[in-house]
Amino acid sequence: MTASSNPAFDMVVVGGTGDLARRKLLPSLYLLHKNGQLSPAGRILAVARHELSTEQYREQIANSSQQEIPADQLDPETWDAFVRRLHYRAAPNATAAGYRSLTKDLDQDGARVRVFYLATMPSLYGDLAHAIGGAGLITDSSRIVLEKPIGHDLASAQQINARVGEAFREEQIFRIDHYLGKETVQNLMVLRFANALFEPLWRSEHIDHVQITVAERLGVEDRGEYYDHTGALRDMVQNHLLQLLCLVAMEPPARLEQDSIRDEKIKVLQSLRPIVDGDVAKKTVRAQYREGVVAGERVAGYHQEPGIGVDSSTETFVALKAEIDNWRWAGVPFYLRTGKRMAYRVSEIMIQFRRVPHQIFEDRLGALQDNRLVIRLQPDEFIKLAMMVKNPGPNIRLKPVDLNLNLATTFAGRTPLAYERLLLDVIQGSATLFMHRAEVEAAWRWVEPILEGWGHREWRPRSYAAGSWGPEESMALMLRDNRSWYELMA
Repeated sequence: MTASSNPAFDMVVVGGTGDLARRKLLPSLYLLHKNGQLSPAGRILAVARHELSTEQYREQIANSSQQEIPADQLDPETWDAFVRRLHYRAAPNATAAGYRSLTKDLDQDGARVRVFYLATMPSLYGDLAHAIGGAGLITDSSRIVLEKPIGHDLASAQQINARVGEAFREEQIFRIDHYLGKETVQNLMVLRFANALFEPLWRSEHIDHVQITVAERLGVEDRGEYYDHTGALRDMVQNHLLQLLCLVAMEPPARLEQDSIRDEKIKVLQSLRPIVDGDVAKKTVRAQYREGVVAGERVAGYHQEPGIGVDSSTETFVALKAEIDNWRWAGVPFYLRTGKRMAYRVSEIMIQFRRVPHQIFEDRLGALQDNRLVIRLQPDEFIKLAMMVKNPGPNIRLKPVDLNLNLATTFAGRTPLAYERLLLDVIQGSATLFMHRAEVEAAWRWVEPILEGWGHREWRPRSYAAGSWGPEESMALMLRDNRSWYELMA
């Protein structure tokens, strides 16, 4: 869609001086501007508590935002044109009085799209929604964007959803998960539902198990105080990993529409077998990183990070075995793991197919490996299908090879950032890649018993060396099922 066909908009970024706005939102909006995907009439209004002029704000964000833009996409003339869209307004508190001053900054055309992006702490979402509504800023063409995590548990998620829902209609609420904006994630639906090769095999008769890994090399960085009250299960599993699981496991939607896709994802979440009581110990692993070596550099352990208490039991690593009680996936385990200070930064989905029912090749002809499909989300994006072929030569010798679709080399041009795609979807009003209230709450219903199980038993997290693939207990989780983690080096 071209800029001229995109709607005019006012985007209000609440928390406009924060890290998310400076490092993710503004660079993505700049790239949309540079590529001609924003209406010339589109404007951006950053809002925060600090008293700044628009010029001061533009100068303040220039360096931090430009560092996040690919060097070949940044040029002074385009940046100067972009920041002319950008304005600043101070709002000292989350009240209707504090936000009423924004009225004169926003176009009064009721048909103009008005986006309120809450780049703030989730605990402020309800108050901010009411402040925006109380100030009379909500129109029929308004949308509000909420960042994850939505709440700290089921009760707080329900409270946030209810409070925001008092001011905005559900169809106006866009709950964002940037993983759903990644090119390879969207390719997963195309791979499944546009290819007759895969969909007939996408079930328990042909798939042995699924692995979903989101590994980070970074520690908690400057987010120690926040992270120590959150942990890996809330920060990553409840949203990112469960969303990926839903896209792998959902039934084909009736149409490529937001309600059809959301309905199928909700069915998956509702079909997840609860992990309760003794199963918490059998099917979950939680751990913290200790000091170690990452990318050749010695790094501190979790307890030595700024803002972390010496007795903290917050997990930085989670591995678990999820099972889906429905017709398609009965008996197929989904193994999820995520952690900080891991050996590599990598996010991927691995589909392990069952072995052939009868082996006609002798062992001496080469080890027969099962087919697997690997969908890499980051740092590079590709889809690989491992197959057995004959090694060239006079005799039959088996060899595993990869059919590799590398998106960077196959398609010319730059792959858009996840936030680029999602911000444009918000402006256009497409909620397909955003979460419904029922999705968020269903995910919390499944995660909460695990949190309760950890708390009731006062389990101390296991330990793993920074720069490793996690604790031994994670390996044991797989070995008990005669399986092992797939680790493709980055």
